[in-house]
Amino acid sequence: MAARRTAAATVTAPIEAGDSVSSTSTAPATTATGPDLSLVLPPVPAAPATALLDRLVVADVDPELPDYRRDAFGSGWRYDRSSGCNVRELVLVTESRTPPIMGERCKPLRGDWISSYDGVATDDPGDLEIDHMVPLAEAWRTGAATWSAERREAFANDLTDPATLVAVTSRSNRSKGDSTPDRWLPSAVADRCSYVEDWIRIKARWGLSLGMAEKATLVQVLSGC
Repeated sequence: MAARRTAAATVTAPIEAGDSVSSTSTAPATTATGPDLSLVLPPVPAAPATALLDRLVVADVDPELPDYRRDAFGSGWRYDRSSGCNVRELVLVTESRTPPIMGERCKPLRGDWISSYDGVATDDPGDLEIDHMVPLAEAWRTGAATWSAERREAFANDLTDPATLVAVTSRSNRSKGDSTPDRWLPSAVADRCSYVEDWIRIKARWGLSLGMAEKATLVQVLSGC
């Protein structure tokens, strides 16, 4: 099973080229450029996935919903002034199993990653993409279309729940696309339980709905966990 982030510490000093950085370091949302998104971050639920799943609303997607637009969730990865890193770089730093070697402007050059979607190990960050566990397009369809711009940007850049953003191989990320678990699950079977548990927790935390087939698959996978 791939290593997973468990907690977020704070980077308060800029990262210099050639430094190796602790793999437990991230940056607080309050130091990023733009509005303080921490004010719209909901608490991470502690209840078991089975209990959270029972509380989620099953609903069809509104056929009148406007088309998803990536820029509705902000202009891209937010930048943290205190560390000199953006959110993508912070995820790579925290998910490396050993302290990564850093280049200029907080660019990870080498590390030790395992993609939890397919079990592939790599030391090259160029092999990895940062995936939103619940894809932005899926969030849009199931509730985020009605959120404020700040709440959507907070969702897209959230570092407070380590499962929200994950470093995975480009191939597995593109295979997943914006699919729900009834249409896509990790090829690494050992990671499917944690995958659906994280999916449920994120949807419950942000008040996103489920489709009928999606819920059926979640129930099925959880029954074997």
